[in-house]
Amino acid sequence: MPKYKSKNKKSKKQAEKQTPTLSLKEQLAQKRKAAQARKEFISLLTTAGFGSVFAGILLFFVGGIKVAVPAVLGIFVISFSYKYPRQALYAFIIYVPIGGTVTYYLGNSPILQLAKDAFYVPALIGLWQTCRKQGLPIIIPQGIKTPLYIVLGCSLLTLLFVNGGQQFNPPSVGLLETAEKEIPLGMGILGLKVFLGYVPLIGCAYYLIRDKRDFLLLSRLQIVLILICCVLGFIQYLLLLTGICHGTRGLEGNALFVTSLEARCYFGGALLYSPEEGVIRLPGTFVAPWQWAWFLISSTFFTFATGFTDPSIIWRLVGLGSLVTVFINAVISGQRIALALVPTCFAILLLLTGQIGNLKRFIPIGIGLALVLGIAMVTNPDVVQQRTESFTGRWEASPPQDFIVQQFAENWKNVDGPLGSGLGRATNSARVMGSTKLVETYYPKVLFEVGIFGVLAFLGLVTSLTIIGFKTYRSIKNRNFRSYGAALWVFILFISYNTYYYPLDVDPVAVYYWFFAGVLFKLPELEKQEQEEANPQQKNKKKRLKTI
Repeated sequence: MPKYKSKNKKSKKQAEKQTPTLSLKEQLAQKRKAAQARKEFISLLTTAGFGSVFAGILLFFVGGIKVAVPAVLGIFVISFSYKYPRQALYAFIIYVPIGGTVTYYLGNSPILQLAKDAFYVPALIGLWQTCRKQGLPIIIPQGIKTPLYIVLGCSLLTLLFVNGGQQFNPPSVGLLETAEKEIPLGMGILGLKVFLGYVPLIGCAYYLIRDKRDFLLLSRLQIVLILICCVLGFIQYLLLLTGICHGTRGLEGNALFVTSLEARCYFGGALLYSPEEGVIRLPGTFVAPWQWAWFLISSTFFTFATGFTDPSIIWRLVGLGSLVTVFINAVISGQRIALALVPTCFAILLLLTGQIGNLKRFIPIGIGLALVLGIAMVTNPDVVQQRTESFTGRWEASPPQDFIVQQFAENWKNVDGPLGSGLGRATNSARVMGSTKLVETYYPKVLFEVGIFGVLAFLGLVTSLTIIGFKTYRSIKNRNFRSYGAALWVFILFISYNTYYYPLDVDPVAVYYWFFAGVLFKLPELEKQEQEEANPQQKNKKKRLKTI
C-alpha cells in the first residue's frame, strides 16, 4: 500500500510538470482574446439579425412566408458560416443526411434544396482566405492539381463553346413551333457546380482535422448521424407496416408503382409502399429512395472503419451497432442496389483491409453480426423473400452490365461533339434552366455533357486520387490509422469507377467522396503528431493552419 501511494504521488507530480502553468501576461492575453471574440460574435449577430429581418419583410410581401423564412435563415447561415468556417463545416456534415427531412418540414421550397451550400460555400471562401494569408495550399494533395486543372479546362471549354453557343445561337425551330425558353449558360454553371463543385471539400476536411481528437470527433459524429438516420428509417418502416402511414396502398393503376410525395411518412420525401403488389421504396431521411440506398452503401464503409479501428471499445460497439442497422435498413428499404451492395462492400472491406485475418476482433464481431441478422431474417421471412425475389427478378429482366453498355452506346451516338452536348444537359437539378436528358449511369452521363475528352480527363482525376490515396494509407504505420485509411481508400476506389446510376452527382456520395478523401490524406500527419508527442525532439516543421 505505501508503494502504491508513492507511485501515485510521483505520477501526479509528472502530470503537473507536463501541464505548464500560464503566466499572468498569458492569462490576460487569453482574456482579451475571449472578450474580442465575444464582441465580434455580438456584432455579427446584430448585423445579420437586422439584415435578415429587413430582407425577410421585403420578401414576405413579394413571395409570402415560404420565400421569407428561407431567406432569413439563409442570411444568418451564410454570415456565420463565413465568419466561423470550422463550425460551418461540421454543420454541413450534419445537414447532409437530414436535409431531405428539413426541406419538406419547411415547405419544400426550391431554395431549401441548396441549403447545405449556405454552410459550405461561405466556409470554403473563409478557409481559402485563411490559407492564402498563411501560404498554405487549398488543393490537397498536390498530385491531383494537374488532373484537376485539365478537367476544369475541358469543362470550361464546354461551357464556353457548347453552352455559350446554345445561349447566343439557339437552334432554329419550325414554322409553327415555339422556341423553348432556356438559359443554357445558367444550366452550364449549375452543371459545373454539380460536376466539380465539391472537389475543394478535400482541403476543407484536411484543415478541419487538427489533431487526433478532431479526427475521433469527426469519425464518431458520422457514426452517430448514421445511427440516428437508420433508426428513423426503421421507424418509418414500422409506421407504414402498422398502417399509421398509408403510403401508396389503396391507389389504382400506375400510382401503385410510382413514388409519391403525397405518401410521405414523417421523414424524408417521396416514397412507394404497396406491399400487396410487392413493391416498397423508402426514402429514409432523404428526398428520394435511391439517395437513401446510396447513403446506406456509403455508411457501410464508415461504420466498418469505426467498428474495427476506434481506440474506445464503447465506440467500436456503437460503430458495429450502426453497421447492423445499415444491414437491416438495406433489407427493409426495398432498394435492390442497397440489398446487393451493402453485404458485398462489407465482404470487400474484410478482404482488402485485412481485418478478416484479425481473428481476435473478427470472430466475435462476425458471430454477433450473423446472430442479429439471422434473428431478423427468421422473424421476418416474408420481407427477406420479397426483397430477394425482387432483386433476382430485376437482375434477370435487365442485367446491370447490359444496361451500362446500352447507356454508353446510346450516348456515344447522340452526343453533339467531342466537347459534349453541354454542361447540365443530363443533370437533374439543372432542369429549371432548360430541357435535360435522363441518363441513369454516371460515365455515360459525363460523356453526354462534356464529351470524350471530359470523360478521359475526369477518369485521370479520380485515378490520380485513387493511386495517391493507396500510397497514403500504405505509408501509415499506426495500426488503427492504417485500417481506417484502408476503409476510406476502398470507398474511394469503389466510387471512382462505379458507373451504375450517378451517386457522384447528388447527396450524400457527392459530398462524402471528396470530404473523406481529405480525411484519408490527413492521417499520415496525425501519425506524425503522435510520434512528436512521444519524441518532442523530432518536431515537424511543416506549416499548419492556425486559425480555423
